[in-house]
Amino acid sequence: MSRGIAVEAYEQLVAEGYLESRPGGTTRVARAASTRSTAPRPTQPVQFEIDLRPGRPDVEAFPREAWLRSLRRTLSGAPAARLGYLDGRGIPELRLELAAYLNRVRGTVAHPDDIVVSTGFAQGIWLIATVLRADGARRFAMEDPTLGDSAFIVGTTGLQVVPIPVDEHGLRVDILSRADVAGVLVTPAHQYPTGRVLSPDRRAALLAWADRHHALVVEDDYDAEYRYDREPIGALQGLRPDRVVYAGSASKVLAPGLRLGWLVAPQDLATRLAATKKAIDQGSPAIDQLAFADFIARGELDRHLRRMRPIYRRRRDVLLAALARHLPELRPVGAAAGLHILAWLPAGLDPEAIVTVAAAAGIGIGSLAPGAAIGAVATPGTPGGLVFGYGAIAERAIDDAVRRLAEVIGGLRDSHAVAGNVEAAPEGAASLLSR
Repeated sequence: MSRGIAVEAYEQLVAEGYLESRPGGTTRVARAASTRSTAPRPTQPVQFEIDLRPGRPDVEAFPREAWLRSLRRTLSGAPAARLGYLDGRGIPELRLELAAYLNRVRGTVAHPDDIVVSTGFAQGIWLIATVLRADGARRFAMEDPTLGDSAFIVGTTGLQVVPIPVDEHGLRVDILSRADVAGVLVTPAHQYPTGRVLSPDRRAALLAWADRHHALVVEDDYDAEYRYDREPIGALQGLRPDRVVYAGSASKVLAPGLRLGWLVAPQDLATRLAATKKAIDQGSPAIDQLAFADFIARGELDRHLRRMRPIYRRRRDVLLAALARHLPELRPVGAAAGLHILAWLPAGLDPEAIVTVAAAAGIGIGSLAPGAAIGAVATPGTPGGLVFGYGAIAERAIDDAVRRLAEVIGGLRDSHAVAGNVEAAPEGAASLLSR
């Protein structure tokens, strides 16, 4: 071979670290520590034999064939321009269909240009908090108790989370009115996790507060389509679109793995949310958005919801009956809606201990600690609770699941009664003491 090829090969090997070469010296094989790496095993989501965790729809019922048809139509007919970089609001076809759907089903006042498509609700609340923080906001209110993930996300933007208590009528607006905050996150149609519905008086008071303080109300409408005893309560956004940001997602109505969410915001705020969205990820996946637009336009979302409502209602009824049969000391609360039930525990039972021991027995379940959930001082005597999700468990398995959970709770009680002290209690159950 020519000298040039040999020189080029040596230069390449030196550049890649296989050889060492010194000017005027010899070229040697590099001494490099070479260890055979072990390929990491992919992590797997936590799986339970019995899954009563809240916030999980029945992904086994995901309408795969209908979604596949929408994907095929999207791939065969979508304009090529839709596969390029778009603005941060999202695909126009999806925003058009979402506006029509939400106005018809949830009573919103939504225009396609006021909608910003996000990667689920989690990114949506992050976008809102980020824009508020950039405007100089320092404090943001949230219901107490609430979903801990939302409080964490808002806190990462630098906003201080201010907990506002919830009672049987929903958010305590009288306490909110004394808080110096730029906005508040609420779940008025079905409060998480208590299941309460914001009363008409509180709804009016909340909107009046937003007007007086020029504040923002973020309405998380996470599962309002699932109401079993009456028509779902209309969205707050329809009453005050200039003060309310409506937030929804496909996570509960279809599947969390789609990672599709949407915000309906006042026009100026929508523009800033879209700009922030574009800056961080250049927009959500176009093909998924187009498929979802087709899915809605052809009535598949409506059909899926009509099919799932009676299924979830029966599961809720069976769960309530099982609780009355096996755990009569628990006190379920909340409206006939959604995919979960909060049941208050009697005094002396620690929900975290129950969750820990239940997990060891293959049972996944949610909990609510005694007192406040996101940082407020716990109220003495306030009970803890268990949050039962019935979306991801088959109807026929519910009674046995609650029976097995009752055995777990009974075992904890027996252990404590026999031992009479913390040291004799099972691991994870040390706090199962009367408060």
